[in-house]
Amino acid sequence: MSERKSEIVRKTNETDIHVILNADGSGKDKIKTGIGFLDHMLHAFAKHARIDLELSCKGDLHIDDHHTAEDCALALGQAFEKALADKRGIARFGYAYAPLDEALARAVVDFSGRPCAVVDFGFKRERVGDLSTEMIPHFIQSLATTAKASIHIDVLRGDNDHHRAEAAFKALALAVRQAVKRDDSDSVPSTKGVL
Repeated sequence: MSERKSEIVRKTNETDIHVILNADGSGKDKIKTGIGFLDHMLHAFAKHARIDLELSCKGDLHIDDHHTAEDCALALGQAFEKALADKRGIARFGYAYAPLDEALARAVVDFSGRPCAVVDFGFKRERVGDLSTEMIPHFIQSLATTAKASIHIDVLRGDNDHHRAEAAFKALALAVRQAVKRDDSDSVPSTKGVL
């Protein structure tokens, strides 16, 4: 079986991003986005998805966190799309629940080739650490766009917004881990024959 690795370089007037992804990794990561809470979420994502992920970003954080968070998600989605190629032999679908203390999140993923994100985090605060909470669902939407995946995330309960976000990223990681897992077939998991 071929290795499912990819490298993405994304340079704009707003961000300079470098991503290396190994979909068959063990959860190692080296992440430096300039946004501490986003680094924390991506660390949890890599660990629980069991992907190896290097992601570095130099962004215009003197303006705000929008371009950095959005472009990191776009580059990460591109890395998945490139690494999974024609998606031959993957499970395609994945779902998971993950708790973090009082918070509970559900994530469902379909690497369908059709981007869609439906998310409900139910945040109460404007920020968690140095990341605005409005950017967390936008991160997922941007990821879904370039990964060409359907991603549904619902945070079902939780009093603490840090816990709500982290439970969601862990549930997403577990769902992605299940969806990208290889089976013994060499077929594309679609009635159309392509994804």
